[in-house]
Amino acid sequence: MKKTSIIMIIGSLLLLGLFKFPLWNIMLGAPQYPDPLGMNIYINGIQGVSEFDIQNIDGLNHYIGMKTIPKPEEMWEFSLFPKVILGMVVLGVAIGILGFFGKVNYWFFLGWFLLMSVLGILGMYDFNNWLIDYGSNLDPHAIIKVTNPDGTPMSYKPPLLGFQKLLNFDVTSLPHIGGYLMFLGMSLTLFAFWLGRRGTLRKKPMN
Repeated sequence: MKKTSIIMIIGSLLLLGLFKFPLWNIMLGAPQYPDPLGMNIYINGIQGVSEFDIQNIDGLNHYIGMKTIPKPEEMWEFSLFPKVILGMVVLGVAIGILGFFGKVNYWFFLGWFLLMSVLGILGMYDFNNWLIDYGSNLDPHAIIKVTNPDGTPMSYKPPLLGFQKLLNFDVTSLPHIGGYLMFLGMSLTLFAFWLGRRGTLRKKPMN
């Protein structure tokens, strides 16, 4: 149980990488931009990949009526997410320590993983809703208006995950270092559960 508890603690601590590294990244490439424009999305705000990327993206978006990229104080998520992540780190480490001293069993590892999974799904759902609003709720007085073949307004929603063509821009949306560290940490806690359960089953007497 001690080995699995140490793995649980390490997995939980990997979430602290989200305070240093971006969770997600969105890149926009086009012929007129040899160096693609990009946004790094942290749990507490959005930054450009290069110094003027946010300014340039906002300038392009202005022509089609998209909102400016929000500042941290303009989205409640950027104040809540760091607290949630820190709370899950503290909870995971506490479970690991209690497991090390035999106060809880491996099922608590699974409980932490499931709770973190639910929170992650809710976070992705919220992020996708923001992308929908960002790409669809356009200023009707925008300089440029592009419509679909059926005449309806075109949506400029970036993909939640993967690649999409938006007019002459190639848009790619993928996890960044912080996201991969989170996935690795969660995988370790699930591995700790599996290892603990396997060890318990092996110790059971044969009938």
